[in-house]
Amino acid sequence: MPLLFARDIAPTISRLSQSYSAIMLTGPRQVGKTTVLTQLKEADRAYVTLDDWTERNLARTDPRMFLELHRAPVMIDEAQYAPELFSYIKMQIDQNAEPGAFWLTGSQAFSMMRLAQESLAGRAALLHMPALSQHEIYSANSCLRTFSLELNALQEAQKIGKPADIMDIYTRIWQGSMPAFVSGRHPDRDVFYSSFLQTYVARDLTELSGNVDRYRFVDFIRAAACRCGCLLNIAAIAQDVGVSPATAKHWLGILEQSDLIFFLHPYANNLLKRTVKAPKLYFFDTGLVAYLTRHNNPETLANGALCGQILENYVVNQIRASFHNAGKECPLWYYRDFDQDEIDLLLEADGVLHPIEIKRMTTPNLSMTKTFKKLKNKNLPIGTGAVICNAPQLSALQSDVFIVPVWML
Repeated sequence: MPLLFARDIAPTISRLSQSYSAIMLTGPRQVGKTTVLTQLKEADRAYVTLDDWTERNLARTDPRMFLELHRAPVMIDEAQYAPELFSYIKMQIDQNAEPGAFWLTGSQAFSMMRLAQESLAGRAALLHMPALSQHEIYSANSCLRTFSLELNALQEAQKIGKPADIMDIYTRIWQGSMPAFVSGRHPDRDVFYSSFLQTYVARDLTELSGNVDRYRFVDFIRAAACRCGCLLNIAAIAQDVGVSPATAKHWLGILEQSDLIFFLHPYANNLLKRTVKAPKLYFFDTGLVAYLTRHNNPETLANGALCGQILENYVVNQIRASFHNAGKECPLWYYRDFDQDEIDLLLEADGVLHPIEIKRMTTPNLSMTKTFKKLKNKNLPIGTGAVICNAPQLSALQSDVFIVPVWML
């Protein structure tokens, strides 16, 4: 029987449903949006999906009748397919619809955000659901938490996390975070990810871009996966696939709109004028990256050329998920200047920057944090830093630099 996971975002949905008439839940395909809402929904809440062409057509051509047939409280899957619905939902909310009256899901985050801003501004809570986090899969404690470098928070994370050595971590990275595969419901990894890509290309790609060479587009996704955790170089990706930089930029936009990838931007400050401007590229699921880059087992992944990049992608995913599951924006950046000095992550909390390095090794040293001093010399508000690595337990390099094991995230 497939495993079931308690989702960290569930309490956030329940809480916000007490004060907002509409909840809009976005996220990549197959991360469990419909499942978590189905588990939460009351017996009297109607359910309809706009993947059904008949329902979609009615929602687009006669949205008033659609909402008469599917009265609140209602859960509408893939709501972005019927933008015409949103003005009618707005009218019902303005006519004193009950809190939690409308639950709307969508696998195209940008479309949902645009619709929310155009029609439901101030009326809807917009949540982004990530794939399964390490905490959801392996923790014995379902308590929701956001990543923090406060000592008490780290000590609590150490209590509830499941310890893992370096090969265990790369097994988690290779396995990925898609519920249908991690749960064992679809145990054949290659078939699962192949089917996922075919479904994505057939549906989202066609919806967002129309007539595109599908085989070349999959090659493009593979070329992008080879550069996860790296500074974005559109020209290099375009050259790998044999398309123009303009086409590559457009295709990256499609991947971002459908949540397959996201970008981490450099920290901007008037005191930091010699920093690079390019973002860093990450995938929502490291299992998909491992599949695309043809790593057939965790061992080859742990010892291959991609081992550092994909570990960074995994760590960023875990930190980002902890904030999104709590309904918060993730205050995360990176630092890199023209002297080639870099800090993998900058986490902002209460106006203070916390510098973080991500390393594959088990025994980091203080020299790895030398760039932290560069920020201090700029008189920026710098707090406790960390090296996130494959150390066996929580420790410290000095009073303001923790050693944080990957398994604690």
